[in-house]
Amino acid sequence: MQTTLAREIALKGVGVHAGVEATITLKPASANTGVVFIRSFADQAPRKATVSRRSVQATDLATVLGDRSGALVSTVEHVLAALSGLGVDNATVEIDGPEVPILDGSAGDFVAAIDAAGVAEVRGRRKFLKVLKPVRVENGASFGELLPYEAGFRLEVEIEFGHEMIGRQRFAATMSPAVFRRELASARTFGFLKDVERLRAAGYARGAALENTVCLDEGGVLNPEGLRFSDEFVRHKALDAVGDLALAGMPLLARYRSFRGGHKLNFQVVDALLADRANYAIVEAPVRPVRDTVGAEIGVSSPVPVFAPEI
Repeated sequence: MQTTLAREIALKGVGVHAGVEATITLKPASANTGVVFIRSFADQAPRKATVSRRSVQATDLATVLGDRSGALVSTVEHVLAALSGLGVDNATVEIDGPEVPILDGSAGDFVAAIDAAGVAEVRGRRKFLKVLKPVRVENGASFGELLPYEAGFRLEVEIEFGHEMIGRQRFAATMSPAVFRRELASARTFGFLKDVERLRAAGYARGAALENTVCLDEGGVLNPEGLRFSDEFVRHKALDAVGDLALAGMPLLARYRSFRGGHKLNFQVVDALLADRANYAIVEAPVRPVRDTVGAEIGVSSPVPVFAPEI
């Protein structure tokens, strides 16, 4: 059956890029609603954007949704990852600012709030996008691809950064709420101290701080508490992929592989999948149970140019 939240929940905080405080309220919704963002304004009527490929306005440093009038809400990937990762099909997300609060830089606070509220079934069979044939997008040395996979949603993410604390890392898991909650939800966004001035001059990272971002300089991690996982960097990239792939509008029956990816590449793969009806089928059959499996690997790569992690 499809699901929604058992009750309303609200969180408040600043956005990592705009640095503007906002309150986000997640509300139950009926079957076949999907996830809908409603942005309120002080001087005009609310506007809304349904989570779908057609609502995407930008994917440079965050995923931005909007309507025909332009952008509405930025940095939606963490709340979408929490909803998708916990199997919530329908929700109305009201927000009174331009950007989803970054909170601690992960999806952990959203997951905790959803767990506290509970998830309830609604009348309506869950629908899935079943990938029928490979769909691949390449951007230079980066690639992302969706492959047929019968046992649910399989995620395989690999990153490579020329920093000794990161190097080459890989995360792989067949996703479920338990796996998402345990392995990905608390992995934080990250960035490099040398990029802060440039990003802020361009209007980004104005709300970034050690309380919500893992920050690295040439000597290592600046956060006094250190890392939550030895490979927290690739786990956060995997978390972002879960949120970005939710732009498909339905849970996927697929295997997703990416190398040196980010928001833009993740969305390009979704866009390529949905561009051709022969790539997928919409099915209502339930996914057969699978054992939670997770694997992660970490290694050191040869030096490569280091960019802001979401570029």
